Amino acid sequence: MQRRTLLLSLATLPLAACASAPAIPSEPGPPITLVSAFRGRTTGRGHFRVWLTGDERRFTARLNGSVTGPSGARTLTVVEDFVYDDGQQDRLTWIFRETGPGRWTGKREDTVGEAAVIEEDGRIRLSYTADFRSPSGITRLGFQDIIYSRPDGTVVNDAVVSRAGIPVASVRFVIRR
Repeated sequence: MQRRTLLLSLATLPLAACASAPAIPSEPGPPITLVSAFRGRTTGRGHFRVWLTGDERRFTARLNGSVTGPSGARTLTVVEDFVYDDGQQDRLTWIFRETGPGRWTGKREDTVGEAAVIEEDGRIRLSYTADFRSPSGITRLGFQDIIYSRPDGTVVNDAVVSRAGIPVASVRFVIRR
């Protein structure tokens, strides 16, 4: 039994390496920054999809972002109010701190440690670990996000989600002003 588990784990490593980050969009829209994407009021619709089972959990979120501080040392606070299709509601608040040109760190109630944010090539990369709450309990998950704008101005947040370092799910969240 242990040998089969080891072989299965080794067989999935190349797949895990290929799927550890979301694909870069083929037709990106205008360049965005963390502030331009999340300052003000926005609404989005998204889904969390588990690859192995095909299970999906859909949600709507209202976001409200505000910026304080001088350029180079800004703080961006983003309040996220989630409503899941199963009726569960949740409020989470990101607090991002600018650490340098195109660089931020962030923290939210459910994150383990700090998130790293890099703005480059008109896109945003966000990576963090969080304790994800669902009807079945709390699960520690890693997130690798790429956030970009489409030509129509909507903002898309695509994420690959891992558990114990193995990619297991994806998230797509489409935000509109």
